[in-house]
Amino acid sequence: MEVQRAEQPDGEHNGRKDKDTNNEEARRLRRLQVMMSMVMSVLSQDPDLTLEEAAEMAANARRAALNMFPDKELAYDLIYRPRLQRLMNERFRLQ
Repeated sequence: MEVQRAEQPDGEHNGRKDKDTNNEEARRLRRLQVMMSMVMSVLSQDPDLTLEEAAEMAANARRAALNMFPDKELAYDLIYRPRLQRLMNERFRLQ
């Protein structure tokens, strides 16, 4: 049995819009994950990185993440902030 979907006034199906929205969000999420992985890699491996450069890199990563996902500051602070702080603490022996 095949069910036909009613077309929306603009001619688009709701399913297509939802799928496009989900695909776009998935792309942004993957981009964020790759970006944060690269930042964490540089923080932990670059022997010439100074504390100031590391802090600036972390701040720039936060700004970029919040540009990709506005209104998700709490999620960023719960997921990525502790990871970055731990890496900087280990790398620069902070406490």
